[in-house]
Amino acid sequence: MLMVERSVIVRPPADPRGREVVVDGESMGIAYGLRDLATFLRSAGWAGLDEIDVADSPFIEWHGGGPEVWAQRP
Repeated sequence: MLMVERSVIVRPPADPRGREVVVDGESMGIAYGLRDLATFLRSAGWAGLDEIDVADSPFIEWHGGGPEVWAQRP
């Protein structure tokens, strides 16, 4: 059986209060917190995720800060 590895990248804050989320090479939009990120991932087929799941997931690449960073730094 062939396993397909999924890619989730949360880019550094570029919007004053949010971060772009890219799933399997496709931009899902700007997330303004863990709830938005979980919503994007559920819409991409990652069933049953909540804010705690996405904050602790080893499958998400966090660029420019971890799950606690959502705004641009001054």
